[in-house]
Amino acid sequence: MKQHSPATQRNREAILAVLDRVLPEAGLVLEIASGSGEHATWIAPQLPGIAWQPSDRDPAALASIAAWTAELAPPNVLPPVELDVCGVWPPIEADAVFCANMIHISPWAATEGLMHGASRALRAGGVLVLYGPFTIDGAHTAPSNESFDASLRARDPAWGVRDLGAVAKVASGHGLEMVERVAMPANNFSVIFERR
Repeated sequence: MKQHSPATQRNREAILAVLDRVLPEAGLVLEIASGSGEHATWIAPQLPGIAWQPSDRDPAALASIAAWTAELAPPNVLPPVELDVCGVWPPIEADAVFCANMIHISPWAATEGLMHGASRALRAGGVLVLYGPFTIDGAHTAPSNESFDASLRARDPAWGVRDLGAVAKVASGHGLEMVERVAMPANNFSVIFERR
């Protein structure tokens, strides 16, 4: 029932360093597409003032999140909720929304759904934090990202590494202003948007 994503072991400390700086000291973080649940159950205990709400649309992922939560018993991780970014979101008011490695492994409609839903879920001044690979002005930032993009598109033509400018434009249309881009290990970025 528990799933394991090796990437979470490699990137979690770098992600925590960004979240520790940009999240409020207290409040609710809604994680979108929590996957295995390993980010939630490792990062949340390092941020004791935060209540962490994991979510996913996949029943297997929801079961994995629940299994990791049951095993590790982090005190500030809430039970996972089913959430499809392209559907109707649960009525959650969040101080921050965190989404890692989703928008390139989903159709563009998922990015649009994420921005629409996050803008409604976030309180004024709240932040949306994205993590993953992006192209900048249409150009890949490393040959490995270009190869990764090609492999994604071969699996599903609707997938692919997204251009940060296009993502920021959709976000802006929903009242989310890009305020920071942080270079991360393995040619990824953390991108912070603020709810106006």
